[in-house]
Amino acid sequence: MSGCAVRYLYLARHGEATPDESGLTEGGRRQAALLGERLRGVPLSAVHHGPLPRAEETARLIAGRLDGVPQCRSDAAGDYIPYMPSEDELPTESAESTLRWLADFPEEERTGGPALARAALDRFTGPAPGDEPRHELVVTHNFLIGWLVRDALDAPAWRWLGLNHGNAALTVIRYAPGRPASLVLFNDMGHLPAELRWTGFPLGYSPDVTADEAAPRR
Repeated sequence: MSGCAVRYLYLARHGEATPDESGLTEGGRRQAALLGERLRGVPLSAVHHGPLPRAEETARLIAGRLDGVPQCRSDAAGDYIPYMPSEDELPTESAESTLRWLADFPEEERTGGPALARAALDRFTGPAPGDEPRHELVVTHNFLIGWLVRDALDAPAWRWLGLNHGNAALTVIRYAPGRPASLVLFNDMGHLPAELRWTGFPLGYSPDVTADEAAPRR
């Protein structure tokens, strides 16, 4: 493929949010700062982020640990339902409860989300134009990370469901010309101390916590 280079797409969910989602908790700010420190040696060309306060604040704290990397706000990096499955696409045992859960989201997130999800694929995935490798960070939300990972793995469209991501954890996808996308890292929390890991997950996901599961948070 001529005129294309490797793209490394770094995906991070925002830090832990306050209950009203107007910003980050103290722990969420620490998570963002630590992720910024981890990324200091990466030759990032941009820090993209969604329009909501919890993503924007996370991106700002990360960028504050980097050397002059610009921040770029993008609606495509926002919080929305990327794909609404039909009942016959879903596993029989979970179809009814999944559709009931999705129906509780605001209509604009359900009806407008798929177009934004397609825009995210167009903007952030695939080999980069030009001759130089490109490294980009997208600070976003749980659902979009699941959607982009699902796409990288050529999984069915509905399979963004169940791919949960921790606050300020790191996922990396590599897009090389003429090759399938490669999932390099997924949900890596190595930069976070134990007390800042596993936030944002449904209850019961941490291997050292026993609790009943709850619906995924965004």
